[in-house]
Amino acid sequence: MDTVWILGDQLRRDTGALAGVRPGEVRVLMVESDAKIGSGRWHRQRLHFVLASMRRFADELRSEGFAVDYRHTPSMRAGFRAHCAEHTPDRVRAMSPMSFDGRALLESLGVELVANDQFLCSAATFAAWAGDRSTLKMEDFYRWQRQRLNILMEGKKPAGGAWNYDAENREPPPKDGRSWPAPIIDQLDATDARVIADIARRAPGAFGASFDGVWATTRTGALQRLHQFVDDVLPLFGPHEDAVLSTEWKLAHSMLSPYLNIGLLHPREVVDAAQEAFNKGLVPIASAEGFIRQVIGWREYVWGLYWLWMPDYRGLNSLEADAPLPLAFTTGETHMACVAHTVNAIDERSWVHHIERLMILGNLSLTSGVRPGAVVEWMWKSFIDGAEWVMLPNVIGMALYADGGRMSTKPYASGGAYINKMSDHCGNCRYDPKKRIGEHACPFTTLYWDFLARNEPALRSNHRLGNQLGSMRKLKDLDAVRERAVEVRSRLVDGSL
Repeated sequence: MDTVWILGDQLRRDTGALAGVRPGEVRVLMVESDAKIGSGRWHRQRLHFVLASMRRFADELRSEGFAVDYRHTPSMRAGFRAHCAEHTPDRVRAMSPMSFDGRALLESLGVELVANDQFLCSAATFAAWAGDRSTLKMEDFYRWQRQRLNILMEGKKPAGGAWNYDAENREPPPKDGRSWPAPIIDQLDATDARVIADIARRAPGAFGASFDGVWATTRTGALQRLHQFVDDVLPLFGPHEDAVLSTEWKLAHSMLSPYLNIGLLHPREVVDAAQEAFNKGLVPIASAEGFIRQVIGWREYVWGLYWLWMPDYRGLNSLEADAPLPLAFTTGETHMACVAHTVNAIDERSWVHHIERLMILGNLSLTSGVRPGAVVEWMWKSFIDGAEWVMLPNVIGMALYADGGRMSTKPYASGGAYINKMSDHCGNCRYDPKKRIGEHACPFTTLYWDFLARNEPALRSNHRLGNQLGSMRKLKDLDAVRERAVEVRSRLVDGSL
């Protein structure tokens, strides 16, 4: 009998090596690796989400009639070898893993790989699209995706007459005290209790609040959250998707990425649900387009770039950044209100939305010169939707400009003015976003100008930074700003800022 090996981010019945297979035709192998679980500082909810989802999926397959060999072993390799020694399968098949190293491991073990179909654009199709293009712009890829998939199209033209409504989706935080839809929360059960106990025993370095049911660990639960988002949240999504509120952690974000990333949802059904709501007149075009762009545009673009540029991409560090991770990223203890709020939110839920990741965490890491690999590792293990394919392009290319502009046309660096505009944090913060120097100067503002000065040789040829570099050169207090920046960078390391 053949074996189908199901990895922890491939939890879908009708895809990959399980597609079209009936009980009795194959045996299913699933492996929990102690080496992976115990490898460093994972968020408890991140571990819980994956382990509980795997165990529940195994139970679903058993209830369908499949023979499931579910193993807790020192490593993935050990689990594979133990399974083969006991069951002597004729062959072992698996869907191609979501990571470069995972694929290399399965290939080294002689596992027969079938194409990964958890995306609408395969790595091979993306590579063909990329071809010999001199630049790989996400907007170009996104429009190509819209056309070939016939999503939000009216014949050959985009629905509503425009490809992109991003300009309408950048409003600052609302000040009307509105109520945002509450998330679905599941009651914990015996499976959750066992997972919590296992994490305490097997992952001594884990951090963060324990699992509380806000994240679904079954396909049924994921579908419930998809339907709630489309019905109640998507109509509100667009205008404030870049806003940050201290009193509301999710606003109108979908929170569906974890389910897409491990297979509990497929991007096709997510996009179809959003498009159907738009077609019925239930969702404005700016909200529908903005959300769909995240799914078929950005998410699949990142996936394609990961496979196009690996394995060398993970080692890039074009700005030669070498500072350690700010201590506040692991303690949450800082007088920077936006950073403290963001890190504490991660501690509580293993999640914050894209602007907090990019313009608070990524921005601070970029302007203070944190080593890219340290940021990738921390985000990968901290976020509920973390994965190497997600974090490498988003951190190396988008947040830290460590690839020298292969992915992003300019560094996403900003001072405190952006955070002041798009959040409500600055009003109650010790630091003033308008000040560059002095004890109460906003670290983001100080570091922004120092970043431009420190990296001017590498950035001066970037035409998109001409105005910013020109303004930096005109600063009469630049020497004092750079002196203050040395202190700020030191205090980020020792946690005294």
